Amino acid sequence: MLITKVLLAAIGACFLSAAPGNRDAGKSDMQDSTRQIVSHLQTIDVTTLDRQIVLDTAVHLEAPNWTPDGKSLIYNSKGLLYRIPLQGGTPELINTGFAKRINNDHGISPDGKMLVISDQTENGSSLIYTLPQEGGAPVKITPKGPSYWHGWSPDGETLAYCAERNGNYDIYTIPVTGGDEQRLTTADGLDDGPDYSPDGKYIYFNSVRTGTMQIWRMENDGSNPEQLTTDEKNDWFPHPSPDGRWVVFVSFSKDVPPGQHPPEKNVELRLMNLQSGEIKVLASLFGGQGTINVPSWSPDSKRVAFVSYSYTQP
Repeated sequence: MLITKVLLAAIGACFLSAAPGNRDAGKSDMQDSTRQIVSHLQTIDVTTLDRQIVLDTAVHLEAPNWTPDGKSLIYNSKGLLYRIPLQGGTPELINTGFAKRINNDHGISPDGKMLVISDQTENGSSLIYTLPQEGGAPVKITPKGPSYWHGWSPDGETLAYCAERNGNYDIYTIPVTGGDEQRLTTADGLDDGPDYSPDGKYIYFNSVRTGTMQIWRMENDGSNPEQLTTDEKNDWFPHPSPDGRWVVFVSFSKDVPPGQHPPEKNVELRLMNLQSGEIKVLASLFGGQGTINVPSWSPDSKRVAFVSYSYTQP
């Protein structure tokens, strides 16, 4: 489900906007004629670092969401959406109607009644739709594309997403029923990955505006942006925990261009304590694109779901 990424061009310490990642549905950059990709869908305890496998499969899958009832994970694979019990088992295909090119930007409403997807079936450009959690006909929310969903406000009323308009990728919000979109970021460079704090006051996001990809947050109207990470790594996709104590994100090395989050990289899943600012490594893994693109916290804030990858030997 991956799309060719437009390279960021360096201008001094800043970078121009580019397409936010390899997200084209139904395609994978993790291809090798002599080896077979294996996806490892798993969860990790953020305190003990205990890891539990939910599914090992020779199919490329991405971007788990944890359902609000705590019982299942939802993920995408080959343009479709699946649900699997937390204890493992046979994945269930979710009926998404005409939407057959779903990329790795999807999620679940706070009350668990609705799903949101970013899909490219209509005209090849990613658009955002909602549908019932049990499956059904998608309803278009964003008439313009490309638009990539990332966050649902805790009150259920607003969607946050990354979108390209007039050559620049920024963060936008829109009512969950559709309507006028609101642009929240205007800085030079790519802004991506918006996700709401559990109280709805803040939107966390990643931005390349300082020259490397770092984690930021702002008020939910786009005001008062604040940089949270300042390291040499390139940090993507911040997800605050339901209890408001933590933010989990994925970190690429400084050798990866700041505006890209490719697959097949050695990356770190990292956790920030929002009170102290301390950051610790939860896991070092082979992955990147598809590992933790969307919110994946357990409802009790104890575990995070993610995907790592490996290749079988020829």
